[in-house]
Amino acid sequence: MSVSNSEPAPAQTGALPSTTPRFRAGREGRKFRGPGSVGPLGLGVAVLWLSVIVLLPLAALTVQSFDDGFVGFWNAVTDERAVATFKVTLQVSIAAAVVNLFLGTLIAWVLVRDEFPGKRFVNALIDLPFALPTIVASLVLLSLYGPASPIGLVFNATKPAVIVALLFVTLPFVVRAVQPVLIELDKDVEEAAASLGANNWTIFRRIVLPVLLPAILSGGGLAFARAIGEFGSVVLIGGNIPNDTQVASQYIRELIEYDRTTDAAAISVVLLAIAFAMLFVLRVAGNRLARREEQIS
Repeated sequence: MSVSNSEPAPAQTGALPSTTPRFRAGREGRKFRGPGSVGPLGLGVAVLWLSVIVLLPLAALTVQSFDDGFVGFWNAVTDERAVATFKVTLQVSIAAAVVNLFLGTLIAWVLVRDEFPGKRFVNALIDLPFALPTIVASLVLLSLYGPASPIGLVFNATKPAVIVALLFVTLPFVVRAVQPVLIELDKDVEEAAASLGANNWTIFRRIVLPVLLPAILSGGGLAFARAIGEFGSVVLIGGNIPNDTQVASQYIRELIEYDRTTDAAAISVVLLAIAFAMLFVLRVAGNRLARREEQIS
């Protein structure tokens, strides 16, 4: 005895039931809206962790820097040695950041747009300064450019040596900031411009650079912020010569060794303020450039 089904069997056309209009309408009505808010608990954990790891230590350092009052703080940061180290630190940090703005962008371009043997190895090599202890980098640079240089190039205990050390540790910031933007960049616009007769420089300047500029500025700002506080990579090759190659981090260590922790905290607060101001300005500029590019597009 045969039992009749309440619904007719689907036509044998190779189509599955899930592709019928009824199922499609149901699926179209359920749109994925993402995970949503993490809730008060998640927000509280995030704020607590940020406070313990970042805010509280910075607040403690700031309070300590004023243990001798505002006059003591001002005398510490305006001391002749302190001013000299600030000048040296800013000079070498700006130089390293500017060089990496160009070379880091170029390396990111090559890694994204070009194919060559060993590309994966080079791409992994970019992250080496993140993993390598910075004191090891200073030792390697001293072995290469120090008095026993195997290539006959000796320039340790000079500002160029400090800049080279900072270039090494700050290069990944620019490359890794620019690389994802290049990967997501739509090539159709470039091809359309090329078909209209635009040369490579015009395409890069008018189409590619405006999109990359926020990422370049962000990477450059992070490189600068890292450079002004760098210690390990410059401690050996820099020479630590006062008024010449001594950077602020080395001066801070010297103050701590002489038990002048309050003065060391004051110098640290100035470095933090410089780094925060630079990152804030570049972030605002990058956001404005990004909004401008969205409006144009």
